[in-house]
Amino acid sequence: MSLEFRHATTDDLPRIVEIYNSTVAGRMVTADTSPVTVESRLPWFNAHSATHRPLWMVDLDGQNVGWMSFQSFYGRPAYNGTVEVSIYLAESARGKGLGKQILRHAIAVAPEFGVQTLLGFIFAHNLPSLKLFADMGFKEWAHLPDIAVLDGVERSLKILGYKIITN
Repeated sequence: MSLEFRHATTDDLPRIVEIYNSTVAGRMVTADTSPVTVESRLPWFNAHSATHRPLWMVDLDGQNVGWMSFQSFYGRPAYNGTVEVSIYLAESARGKGLGKQILRHAIAVAPEFGVQTLLGFIFAHNLPSLKLFADMGFKEWAHLPDIAVLDGVERSLKILGYKIITN
């Protein structure tokens, strides 16, 4: 299985939103509690760039299976080398080992974008994602207890970090 990564265009935004919205009901991946619209995601989309904070479409055998993005952390110049990495897969692509390949790609290309630190913001009850990031060498750097409320249930957030080693 060889994945292809291409920079997203505005034509991809409906697919990005479709995949994102497929995770909302499960209450494990996103803190959004209702589906988002393409229009509401335009500012987020426009905050990405192919040269600084990329947003990639992930294709397998010519078919889109998901997307991955680098997003600035905290918005201050001292943090320019740190990004939050987000990975979202279509329902049919989950649980097939694609997440490891995508995260491996993120680690490999991070230096091209001046990134020295990758962060993952993951709900503490999202055991599959926590395992994926841990298997790829991410360490827990923070635990924010009961910081979110989803359907009346308090949920904790973990921040996992990975320091890029460059030689």
